[in-house]
Amino acid sequence: MSSIKSTILGFPRMGSDRQLKKLVEGFWAGKVTSAELVEGSKKLRAEHWALQVSHGLSEVPVGDFSYYDQVLDAAFAVGVIPERYQQLDSAGTQAYFAMARGLQDKSINADVPSLEMKKWFDTNYHYMVPEISDNQQFTLHSTKVVDEFSEAKALGYTARPVVLGPVSLLALSKAAKGASSKPISHLSKLIPVYVELFTKLAAAGAEWVQVDEPVLSLDLDAAVYKPAFSQAYTELSKISGLKFLLTSYFDRLGSNLDWAAALPVHGIHLDLVRGAADLDEALEKIPADKVIFAGLINGRNIWKANLEKQLAVLQKIVEARKSAAPVWVSSSCSLLHSPHSLKPEAGHLDEEMLGWLSFAEEKIEEVAILAAAAVDRSVVDAKLKSNAEKVASRQTSERITRPAVQQRLASLDRTFYERKAPFGERQKLQRTALNLPLFPTTTIGSFPQTAEVRKARAQFRKGALSKDEYNEFLDSETRKCIEWQDEVGLDVLVHGEFERTDMVEFFGENLEGFVFTKKGWVQSYGSRCVKSPVIFGDVSRPHAMTVDVARFAQGCSKNKPVKGMLTGPVTILQWSFVRDDQPRSQTAGQIALAIRDEVVDLEAGGIKVIQVDEPAIREGLPLRKDDYAAYLAWSVDVFRLATTGVRNETQVHTHFCYSDFNEIFTAIKSLDADVITIENSKSDLKLLGALETHGYTAEIGPGLYDIHSPRVPSVEEMAARFAALQKYIPAENLWANPDCGLKTRGWPEVKESLENLVAVAVAARKSHAA
Repeated sequence: MSSIKSTILGFPRMGSDRQLKKLVEGFWAGKVTSAELVEGSKKLRAEHWALQVSHGLSEVPVGDFSYYDQVLDAAFAVGVIPERYQQLDSAGTQAYFAMARGLQDKSINADVPSLEMKKWFDTNYHYMVPEISDNQQFTLHSTKVVDEFSEAKALGYTARPVVLGPVSLLALSKAAKGASSKPISHLSKLIPVYVELFTKLAAAGAEWVQVDEPVLSLDLDAAVYKPAFSQAYTELSKISGLKFLLTSYFDRLGSNLDWAAALPVHGIHLDLVRGAADLDEALEKIPADKVIFAGLINGRNIWKANLEKQLAVLQKIVEARKSAAPVWVSSSCSLLHSPHSLKPEAGHLDEEMLGWLSFAEEKIEEVAILAAAAVDRSVVDAKLKSNAEKVASRQTSERITRPAVQQRLASLDRTFYERKAPFGERQKLQRTALNLPLFPTTTIGSFPQTAEVRKARAQFRKGALSKDEYNEFLDSETRKCIEWQDEVGLDVLVHGEFERTDMVEFFGENLEGFVFTKKGWVQSYGSRCVKSPVIFGDVSRPHAMTVDVARFAQGCSKNKPVKGMLTGPVTILQWSFVRDDQPRSQTAGQIALAIRDEVVDLEAGGIKVIQVDEPAIREGLPLRKDDYAAYLAWSVDVFRLATTGVRNETQVHTHFCYSDFNEIFTAIKSLDADVITIENSKSDLKLLGALETHGYTAEIGPGLYDIHSPRVPSVEEMAARFAALQKYIPAENLWANPDCGLKTRGWPEVKESLENLVAVAVAARKSHAA
């Protein structure tokens, strides 16, 4: 048998110690020069390519690196730069980072918001949404991918450029404000720019180009997308000397497989982790002259692969294709969604746990082992046996199962999922209990995690601060935060969350069934990384987690309610690496019971407003509509299980952000929360369409400004947004708040922004009274 080649679809770009984060944030702060950013990034790419080759990959992906986001890179490359940024320098990084973060610079008279941000399919990665105008012109504005291919080639690597495909780029874009045309209608004008880019890649010596078309994992309108794909790839196939790998991931191709398999490309990647159901049909329908790239190693979770199981799948493919084009072994998707390496975890995690896990570096080795084993098992037999032992260890470990937890969840009846009275009755009681003004103001939860906060936390962890000294520091920060909110005129306060590094990590550290890595960072958006918990076993709450802090914070306010702040079960699930040996719904139910116990204890501690955040509930929605109903049923159930143990007088809030809500708005209503706060500012008030279509009778706070940008919104800007909301939402149900938590912002911009927000609410009250 000829050799089977091995590759991955992409590699984490941040670096083993988040070097890219430090470079980019240093550049934004003026501490890193443009030349240092370029050279530091070049060094990081070279390290990543060397690592991949050292583990035996046949070919490395290039172009997967980005300063901020790969979709933004693709849009920038083809000249999709909205008019508001065109006054800025687009030859360097000024316009690029303004599109990513917004820019407020009086010295050049610039004040522009960023592009909209959305979740990347059903992951916790966020991408920037390109805007396509009616008169959109496309030009080859950046040759970044060509330059990076040439870099890799000069270092002696066999490299494959990675480019977001033209159809997916337009499908993931939105019409610019005021535009009447759909982005996909501009495909004919875009294709020649892709031809120009790919021609340059061919001239630079590229053999294969990986063209990512992840929208193929969605339910597509075949009448629109079948001819669109055919048009695009028919034109691309005319480029001499270049082979195209059509790549999709995150789910099955499903009904799109028929026509995707017939496209004039040279290879097709199959996600055989999440799209394994496609395999038999794919083997039948993919022509013999096309290379199958078998995505057998999970790029989105951290469990060691069962290599014997995946080897059997690979051998099935090889046998079915023995007279066809070669087979490649690959990751199921880019490893962007996995931490960098397990090496830093030695000595931090115990040996048994380490044996169960596989991060990006280890996944590369798994890909290479499979490719080698399919040709000559004896070469890697010892590695296969070691893998089988580790997989068996996890399956039989006594650490996994807690019978009492499973029995408690199984014994629940429907009364645990219902509030004691309908919303209308609760609202009257809550108004009396809380005595809030019209258009009450609040924030979403966190306040700035300053250098002082991070320093104190680091000192505490190193033992340089005692527990009492650290708690005294946290109390001081909380008191100052409460007093400032009180002074500025906010109505429902928060304690600031200074004790929390992350809204999921904090709870995982206080729940059983979780472990935490030392450097298991994964990019969420831009330079923002999260260190996701690992849920390895049954989940329970051994003790109260937030009650003492909430009671202290409430005691710092003279007469205003302070919210108890919790993260909801679906978000804890979605933003963790989750065990794969039981249904996700069962794990979510266990988390919900733990949060329910905390909610009840907060109420008993005198907390009258409790927020259970669920920013990831839309993120967890399956990509295929056939799968929606089952997910929404259990995700609504676990939220209600977490929140229905309180009295009618206790006001339950929840929060959602950066997603399309139309598809789940009925489910949002079914959560039966008293108040929802929801992202709104970056999405051009699209929420209003959902409200108009579905109606909403409970209280709601659509965000008035974007917290992911450092710019300060004016009173006039927020007032216009708030006025638009009042046309759709009854005054007695409308709240004023930012889009999201303020953790990543600085105190000066937070103070000015919230002062402006309070001014908007005060003016609206006066206007309404008049």
